[in-house]
Parts: sequence; C-alpha cells; structure tokens
Amino acid sequence: MKILITGITGFVGSHLVDFLLKEVPNCEIYGLCRWRSPLDNIKHVLDKVHLIHGDLTDYISIEKMIRDVRPDYVFHLASQSLVPYSFTAPIATLDTNCQGTCNLLEAVKNTRSDNFDPIIAAITSSEVYGQVKEEEIPINENCPFRPASPYAVSKVCQDMLAYQYYVSWGIKTIRARMFSHTSPRRADVFVASNFAKQIALIEKNKQSPIIKVGNLDSVRTFADARDTVKAYWMLVNQCDIGEVYNIGGVETMTIGKMLNMLISLSNFSGEYIIQTDPARLRPSDVTLQIPDCTKFISKTGWKPEIPFIQTLEDLLNYWREKV
Repeated sequence: MKILITGITGFVGSHLVDFLLKEVPNCEIYGLCRWRSPLDNIKHVLDKVHLIHGDLTDYISIEKMIRDVRPDYVFHLASQSLVPYSFTAPIATLDTNCQGTCNLLEAVKNTRSDNFDPIIAAITSSEVYGQVKEEEIPINENCPFRPASPYAVSKVCQDMLAYQYYVSWGIKTIRARMFSHTSPRRADVFVASNFAKQIALIEKNKQSPIIKVGNLDSVRTFADARDTVKAYWMLVNQCDIGEVYNIGGVETMTIGKMLNMLISLSNFSGEYIIQTDPARLRPSDVTLQIPDCTKFISKTGWKPEIPFIQTLEDLLNYWREKV
C-alpha cells in the first residue's frame, strides 16, 4: 500500500506519519516536501518515509510525483494555513491553496488508469463557514459558506474543486472540514501553541510575565491532532466517495478559558499580565465555531480520546523542551 501525504513536514502531517507507521502495517509512506521545508517534525522518522521534492504551485513536479509514486491514498494536507497571513498575502494564499489543489487533482486525472485510481482525502477547514448565526449552532455540513478571510476563501475553493473533480471526472475525493485542533509540533503562530510558548519562556525567565493575546472571547471547539489523524484514516476507509464530513472535538470554550487552562498548568510562581496586542486582532474575525459531527461519527464511530487538558499539557511540555 502506497500512501502520499502533501504537507508531510507539517504538524498534522507528522502525526499522520506516526499513526500510519504504528497502525497500518506494510505501508510505504511518501511525502511532498519543498526543498526549504524544515524537517524538525519528522526527523525521528526520516529513515521510514520517502520525501519527494516539489511544489504544489508547480504542475510539472506534481504530475511527476503522481506518476512516479502511483499512491493508493492521498492525504492532501499542504496549504498556506495561517489566517492572519492570508490578509497580508492573499494572492500567495490563493495560489498555494487553490491552484495547488487544482494541480494535484489535475495530475491525478491525467495519470489515472484502470489500475491506478487513488482515494484522495481533501482536508479543508471549518473556516469555510465563517461567522455563523447562533441558530445555526452546532454547525452541520449544510451550513452556508460565509468565508471571512482570504484563507477561508481558499478553503472554499479547495472544497469545491475536490467536489467538482468528483462530479465531472469521477476522481475519488472525500472532503473533511476540520475544526480547531492542536498538539505538540504546532507552529507558534497558532493561538494555543503561541500561548504555550509564551508561558514556557516566562517560566525560564526569558520573557517578562506578560502574555500577549488577541480576541479572547472567540469560541472554539478543540481536538487533539493525534485524534484527528485517526479520523483521517477512517475517512478514507469508511466514508463515502464524493461526500463531505465535519470533523471536530467535543470540548468547547472561549480562547480566554483555554488560556486559563494553560496558565493552571504553569509552574511560574508570579502573576501573569494579560495584554491585548492590536497586531493579533484580525480585520474580520470568526468568533463562534461549534461543530456537528454526527454525519462522520455515525459513519465511522470515531470519537476523540485525548482530553484537551492533556493536549495542553503535552503542548506546554513541548515548548518547555524547545525553549
């Protein structure tokens, strides 16, 4: 069995590799990797995966990868994934996420044959729903798109491209709209990981006891990425081709409460000062994200196993080691 992961060097991609090596015997794992991508997240498994240099925005490299590997499964995780950066660089975001996804799907279409017809997990985002109305909570797959950032627009594009290639060409895509998730290896530009890093720095006396924050009133439902990758494997093995599924955790809270949970795990004996940083506030924000995952759970029986307090503790310990 050949499994291809775009975004293999990312935090979710690396946890997917860990899961596959442990739970899926006799699989060969290939990963799309830009030449400049840091390998820190997968350094412990570099001898167990095949890295392929290329770029989603370069069709020639993508088609060559597909022709050479001929994977049974493709997990499309690669993207420009930072919402605030998408406001600064909307064209780069759209190029990577929209054109890149189109290149991947087109490469599969152009190389598909009687003995090569892979299943593609197209991983998008709950950001496609944007700012929902209170009566639409919890959010199911029929909730309308109201993208509130260039990143969200790009994820709508990814979602619809995957659907269109299924409808028009019979490409075996399955879409997952993933809600908030974190774990060790998450980059420090994302909220929970950023808070954990700040706390770790303060504990080591490398930062004054000021935690810089954005909007603490936003509501999120969190999952652990290590549970998420199990869901992705169930997605390609138990769910229907051409369909879309919400995937998310079960622990809902404000960003402020999440920060307080992290602080409760800290060994800093002094008093923290919480300070709003205007640079962390978005031009338009999504403040209410509570998923309805009934469709996916009824199909797979999946449920999160790692309590979110454990996720936060593991994340904090990760940054304690890093700093």
